[in-house]
Amino acid sequence: MILKISIERALHSGIGQGGIDDAAFSENLKRTEAALASLRTAYEKNALPLLRLPEKTDDLPELKESAGKLSTATDVVILGTGGSSLGGQSLAQLKIGATKPRLHFPDNLDPLTFEARLASLPLATTRFVAISKSGGTAETLMQTIAAISALDAAGRKTSDHVTGISEPARAGKKNGLRDLLESRGCKLLVHDPGVGGRYTALSNVGLLPALLLGLDASAIRAGAKEVLAPLLAGKPAKEIPAALGAALSATAAAEGKTIRVLMAYADRMERFTRWWAQLWGESLGKQGKGATPVPALGPVDQHSQLQLWLDGRADKLFTIITIDVAGKGPRMDAEMSKLAGEPGLAGKTIGDLVAAQGRATADTLAKNGRPVRTIGLMKLDEHSLGALMMHFMLETIIAAHLLDVDPYDQPAIEEGKVLAKKYLAGGS
Repeated sequence: MILKISIERALHSGIGQGGIDDAAFSENLKRTEAALASLRTAYEKNALPLLRLPEKTDDLPELKESAGKLSTATDVVILGTGGSSLGGQSLAQLKIGATKPRLHFPDNLDPLTFEARLASLPLATTRFVAISKSGGTAETLMQTIAAISALDAAGRKTSDHVTGISEPARAGKKNGLRDLLESRGCKLLVHDPGVGGRYTALSNVGLLPALLLGLDASAIRAGAKEVLAPLLAGKPAKEIPAALGAALSATAAAEGKTIRVLMAYADRMERFTRWWAQLWGESLGKQGKGATPVPALGPVDQHSQLQLWLDGRADKLFTIITIDVAGKGPRMDAEMSKLAGEPGLAGKTIGDLVAAQGRATADTLAKNGRPVRTIGLMKLDEHSLGALMMHFMLETIIAAHLLDVDPYDQPAIEEGKVLAKKYLAGGS
């Protein structure tokens, strides 16, 4: 298996006091069997398109064609927020160093920074991709209108510069983004209406940005397919890491551990941890249930958070993700290491230190009675990241079954959207 996952140090039998009760965990693990059966049925009936994405290939020619046309630009701006952006950002972050084209993800709407970004772009050689499943996301609509206005002012033809991704037109359902872009003759790719925003990383929403940077879309889906395979083959819950993780989380919540920390030891996973935070929080935080997701990055959060984690409230379940980076990166000069007062650094690489720190953090948490799950990757690439994404999507869906909540809706958010539009219109 591409993901080396260990839960032993999350359980009482592994770390003693502070560990999650083994019997309660086993009971919750049994309860996941119904969720696994439901997912298999959904796959067989094609009732959950997400489960078919890993094997999907018929959309790749159009995606590659679109990416090829966009890649001639100097800059490509991905307009969208939340699930319409974070999956693409997570995949794009795999690419190290300067990219061609330069990719921009202004996913957090800010009037000053967005205006400054628009002003700084070479519009003649810039392309925009506007993404909104419903076509009614106010932030995305404003970004798109502002971009088109800038293109108009520069005398540029909108259809040469703007592409959209949105669900198909449906009778009686308004889709503002589609209406706007179609009125300008822009190309629109179809957003699968059966795949919600935060689950779209394996669809054209996530794969188009990845393809723009020359990443392998087929490898991303292959990694996801590998994780999905044991579930579809009818393997028992104890052999499905996503079921183990969901049972672990449900048991931890019942014991008062209502915070989930996901700490990845790689700069290139920073956006992934934010993607996971939305997936987990928005899918499970309902009816007074759920657990607060805390994205973290190693080694930096050892300095800013580890004191709290070890000596603060024991209300957290930790997941530490490490990559085999030992021996990688700059190697330390022996003489300078000695002068710096750390002769032990001599001959070691930066990767050696990061690997040691990741191991030490997990060990220290466990020794202090803090339940910790570890996920190890041999390397961080398209295949392994696709696997991680499918793992956490499945874990979230299975956890929702245990909590008896719908993992696909977000009812509480709608009130804020309605009020924001009311206030924008000048309502009291």
